[in-house]
Amino acid sequence: MRYREVIRMPLWLLALIYFFLLSFVLSVWAALGNNAALLTLIASSAFLILIAVRSRLIIEVTENELKVGRAHIELKYIAQAIALDSSQMRNIRTRDANPIAFLGIRFWSSTGVKVEISDKRDETPYWLITSNKANQLVSALKVN
Repeated sequence: MRYREVIRMPLWLLALIYFFLLSFVLSVWAALGNNAALLTLIASSAFLILIAVRSRLIIEVTENELKVGRAHIELKYIAQAIALDSSQMRNIRTRDANPIAFLGIRFWSSTGVKVEISDKRDETPYWLITSNKANQLVSALKVN
């Protein structure tokens, strides 16, 4: 494996979600009492853990394949990889977006990589991938 990165939800966002869930627990406690509130607290905590695990994005570059989440493509079909700063990433996600592009993005990460695809059988023009280490991902994608 040449490269591996895991994009996780930041702690501030998890805390915000948990505070919203705790307000729900408080409402249940006021209406139904201690036992119901305890069950709701346990369920809310489990739900937060589920959100944290399911929202992560795993990016891997092996010797001949790029994997982003469940999607994967052979490196021979990658024409070019470009590291994007936060303003370039914002523009390509919004104003300059192509509706048939593959998006492997998370809104809490502002930098990324645009991977242009050269497969004639695939209509996808590029993959837009969130990455906190965009330059390392680009160098891992360079095929010798």
